[in-house]
Formats: sequence, structure tokens, C-alpha cells
Amino acid sequence: MKADLVIRNGQIFVNGEFFEGGVAVKDGKTVAICEDRYLPEAETVLDAEGNPVMPGVVDTHVHVRDPGHRERGTFVTETKAAAAGGVTCFLEHPISSPPPYSPEILRNRVRVATPQALVDYAFFGAAGAEFPDEVEKVAKEGIVAFKTFLHEAPEGRDEEFRGLTMANDGEMLDGFRAVAKTGLILTIHAENNDIIQRLIRQFRAEGKVGFEYHYKSRPPITEIETVAKLLMFAKETGTRVSFAHISTPEAAELVKRAKLDGMDVYLETCPHYLFLTEEMIDKYGPYAKGNPPLRSRESMEKLWDYVNDGSVDFIGSDHGPFLVSEKEKGMKDIFTAAAGPACIEMTLPLMLTAVRDGKLSMRRMVELLCENPARVFGLWPRKGAIRVGGDADYVIADMKNEYTVNNKDFVTHSRDTSPMYNGFRLVGKPLHTIVRGRIIMKNRVIDDSAEGWGKVMLPGWGSGRTA
Repeated sequence: MKADLVIRNGQIFVNGEFFEGGVAVKDGKTVAICEDRYLPEAETVLDAEGNPVMPGVVDTHVHVRDPGHRERGTFVTETKAAAAGGVTCFLEHPISSPPPYSPEILRNRVRVATPQALVDYAFFGAAGAEFPDEVEKVAKEGIVAFKTFLHEAPEGRDEEFRGLTMANDGEMLDGFRAVAKTGLILTIHAENNDIIQRLIRQFRAEGKVGFEYHYKSRPPITEIETVAKLLMFAKETGTRVSFAHISTPEAAELVKRAKLDGMDVYLETCPHYLFLTEEMIDKYGPYAKGNPPLRSRESMEKLWDYVNDGSVDFIGSDHGPFLVSEKEKGMKDIFTAAAGPACIEMTLPLMLTAVRDGKLSMRRMVELLCENPARVFGLWPRKGAIRVGGDADYVIADMKNEYTVNNKDFVTHSRDTSPMYNGFRLVGKPLHTIVRGRIIMKNRVIDDSAEGWGKVMLPGWGSGRTA
């Protein structure tokens, strides 16, 4: 057999550990994992130069604003950023204009992404109170999960949140029941909007619109109380739930207890809650604004306990591109700025640096970034691991050399909005990214001709079908 691609001289991560050798690829699948001397001939040979060869990252939380707000980034620009971060497949959350609350809107998103994407992707559907009859129809279209927000649309963003919100407890209960019938996971942005809006009104009335009032208007109780309540809703309705971007250890503890009680519940956190603190909001203002906000150093450090004890299921970037002008609005009034980081390129280097520094094991990191996302959202065993018969999705990262982060080097169209990691000294910069056997990035150079190579992934009882 002559392979299409052989990667040799690598540290191959398989079954929870490294071994020296390589992999062979044929027709987009991994066909051999062995010592270099047993590798077949190939059309293309890539030397890993002793660096780790790991499964490609499956990012559980990405926002692409295309269609509707292509000025913020497109499926081309943001999947190039994904490739630059070693992400070979991502789950696209449904904030678009409009969100995919109907089969027709979802199909249009697939049509938009198909000729553009360089890496693979899957879609979440929108679940809100406005269109309950559409939930079951959208579920049949091949989404991997639903997403909802527990508030009315933010000021000026009505179209982006149409069909995506459950604004009160009655709507939440009805929405949970509708999603429960589909058997799919409901991913929730868990913050108490009543408390937040009351605090914002109070602060504005007092002229308190400076940077620090972002996190002061969203204290930890807004997340903790909401997670506690929604766990009860999930238990009552039998809904499978996943909590997006959890920022507090207290909320993580509640989810941990629910898991121990046998509930089908999942927990996601993000790199910024593990590496940044609220001091970054004081420094960078709207550029460091996200929802939920960054927390105290004590909270950040405690959250690592839940990363390591298995309570956290996956770490998603919550990549959210915006324009500089949309961030700059917050310089005079923090509440008017768009919220969200554009840091899909930071997740893997941050976590690999944490591995180097002894904060977690490589096995645990791969579980969080690759294996668990694929398993939970129905893409296993095609995605999430280096295994014979699986998709040949790999990332080769440089663990030998430190580099200094500068957001001007990012690939995302929204690079200028994300200076929060500037000056960090990290290892693990992705050198090569391979998606289904095609080298999308080689030596940090992205293959522009790979536009359209990425495919939409459909969950299929573990088969990870493609459309």
C-alpha cells in the first residue's frame, strides 16, 4: 500500500500516552500507527522533528458571524484561525442573523459555510420560546445540540438572538420540555438576567459605567443561582444539559454533585477563566469584556480543581469575533461594548503550557480538548483521537521553544480585539494542522487553496457522518 501522507519522527499520542513513531494516512483516514521503520511509502512525507503529534482539537464553543455580520469575520477567516490554533473541528453556536431556529435557516448556514471552511464543523440549533414547534424539526436536520440564552435580546442585537432566548421561568420550563423530546443536549448560557439588569440600571443611574462595573454587575451569584435552578429544571423535565463557559468554582461544584447523583449533565469552561482575572478588565476594559466576566484570582485558581477532578468535561474557546469599533463603544460606558474574546488560537498553547508547568496531565488535556467533545456530541470515533479508521485529524505543536504572545500575529479577522494575552510566554504553538489527511497549515503557513475542504459533521450514533 502506498499512503497519501506519512508523518514520521513524531511523539504520537495514542491511548493516553506518547510513543516514538509515525502515522500513515489513506483517503482521509488513519491507516497505520507504528514505528517509523514500519511506515509505508507515501505521496507526501512530513517530518514532525520530534514534536508531539496529537489529535486535532474539537472546539466546543465557536461563533462565526457569517451570514449577517461578515464584517466581523467569515467562515474563511475564522476557520483559518481555527487551523492556526490546531482546531480541526469546531461546534458552531447559533448567534447569527438570524439564529438557526428553523430547518431553512440551518440549511442556509450550511450552504454559506460549505465553499468557505478549511476545517470541519458542526452546528448547534437555536432553542427559544418564540418558535417551540420548530425545535423537533431542527433536531432532525443533523445538529449536535441546542443552545439557549436566559434573557431577552441584548440592546441592538435583536436579530442575532431571535428564536434563541427563554426570558423567564415559564418559557424555560416549556423550552426544556421541547428539547427533552429530541434527546439532544441543551447547552445553556447560565446567568441571572434579572439581577444583572437591575444592577446595570442602578450603576448607570449613579454614573458608574467604568470598566470594573462590568464584573460588578455580574457577580458570581448570577451564575451560581442560575445553575442551581436549571439543574432542577433539567431533573424535572429529563433534559440533557450542558453548561457553557462556567466561570465560578461554586457553579462547578453544583454540576459535580449533579453528576454524582446520576444526572446527564456536562460542564464547559474556557481558557480565559483559567488564565485571566478581573484585573484584565481593569486594564483592557471592553477588550477583556465577556459574559460571564472574568473572576478573581482565587476563583480562577479554584476552578482548576474541577478541571483536574473530572468535573469539567471540555474546554471551549468561546471564540467571538467583533469589530474594534464595537469594543471601543465601551470606553465611555462599559455596558455598551460587545462581549466576547476572539481567541480560538490560544486554547491549545495555553493548555500545553499548563501541561509543561504541571497544572494538568497531557492525558487530561487531550480528554478535555479532543476526546470528550467528540464523545459527548456524537462525533466519536471519527473525531477526538488518533486511531486506525478514524479521521486523520492531527496537530503537531512546538514544545521545544517558548514564544511571546502578540495578538497582532493572530489569524482571526478580529485579532485587534484580543490583546489580553499579550506578553504571555508559552510553548505549544501549532506548527502543522492536518484535517482528514490534508495539510491545512504547514510550518505556520495556511493553505489558501483548502477553502471548502472542511465538511459539516452530523452526529450518527458515533459514526460522525458528513453531509
